[in-house]
Amino acid sequence: MSQFPTYLLDHAAREDSHTLKVYREHGGYTALEKALKLMTPEAVIDEVKASGLRGRGGAGFPTGLKWSFMPDPEKDKRPRYVAINADESEPGTCKDRVLMREDPHGLVEGTLIAAYAMRCEAAYIYVRGEYRLPYDRVQAAIDEARAAGLVGQNILGSDFSCELHMHKGAGAYICGEETGLMESLEGKRGHPRPKPPFPAGFGLWGCPTTVNNVETVFNAPFILNRGSSWFRSMGTEKSPGNFLCGISGHVEKPGVYELPLGLPAQKILDEVAGGIWKGRKLKAWIPGGSSTGFLKPEHTSTPMDHDSLKGIGSMFGTGAMILLDETASVTRSARILMDFYEHESCGQCSQCREGTQWLSQIFLRIEQGQGRTEDIQLLEDLANGMAPGKTICALSDAAAIPTHSVIRNFKDELEEYVREGGHPEYRGTQVPQEAGA
Repeated sequence: MSQFPTYLLDHAAREDSHTLKVYREHGGYTALEKALKLMTPEAVIDEVKASGLRGRGGAGFPTGLKWSFMPDPEKDKRPRYVAINADESEPGTCKDRVLMREDPHGLVEGTLIAAYAMRCEAAYIYVRGEYRLPYDRVQAAIDEARAAGLVGQNILGSDFSCELHMHKGAGAYICGEETGLMESLEGKRGHPRPKPPFPAGFGLWGCPTTVNNVETVFNAPFILNRGSSWFRSMGTEKSPGNFLCGISGHVEKPGVYELPLGLPAQKILDEVAGGIWKGRKLKAWIPGGSSTGFLKPEHTSTPMDHDSLKGIGSMFGTGAMILLDETASVTRSARILMDFYEHESCGQCSQCREGTQWLSQIFLRIEQGQGRTEDIQLLEDLANGMAPGKTICALSDAAAIPTHSVIRNFKDELEEYVREGGHPEYRGTQVPQEAGA
């Protein structure tokens, strides 16, 4: 039993929670019915705006405001779409998987509410290709909902009609970027699009489109049923509500936990994750997925919310905490991340295509004892040339941010590796099996 108020994972704990029968027995689709029968689309958007809900996919943009960017349907007669980003490929992040697997009807209902609010005639749920069971569970939920008159024409006897479609990705991290996702949905290579035009004006097939994260729309039914004031009773003033915190790495109790925004990271580590494993000490941690960078142990006093983490030069991201104990190598961890970003770069932008390769190679030679003193400055210069905002999408930034954080917070380790001959295993000494990334 959680010591904090919960709602996101309450339904997931029930037997057969993925079925329509169990979902409806516990109030499922009452929020959709309320929206269709008692609220205008504008009223739904206003309620979500009042709640202060921020996107749970990384950027933390206000959700109601994003929904309001869709053009006036009286002036723009083009079809309009909502796309759900269930690609979830950020290293360390695994929260949406739990929602799709254990409570897929919550995603279906949240998606339909978003579609109604923005007057969308169809929604596309883009799922990471490796998520086979979550994909099957959501597809089964859509089929159940359609058979019950909750998806398709004249939903619940209203004038609102909306189709839901599933699309399986093929393991491309770049398709988690909203325009790369749309390109993939259209059957093209997942290359992010230059912006402007923005998706709300020119999205799927040139029509107005809004892309939301799974956890983001999952909050919508709770907000409509319980009200924006209830939602604001949790979290912080600028980051209300709960979030799913995926905790991984060198901790006693890794897992996905529902927590209010604003809890200090140290409290989460001690009281939720059981502390650092094997009685060891914390060396470094990542607050919100790999692209938010490496922080020092003293930064764990920082509240886990968007503005507090931004204040120390990091980001809330996906709320996925990765913790490394004192035996770990930050240099090796950074090299592994750079290998990932090099592999996942789509190659459109030279800063990203070439920069990620250089970062990977330089971290590797420092790790293997072939580094030079000037390599540390070279890493910084490369990262400066890659970010911020110098490429079509943020993948280049996602590689530059961890690089800068290593230099800012763990430069002493880089200098030691250059001076002493790399990672201890390359100096002929023994390191524990679990050491490293």
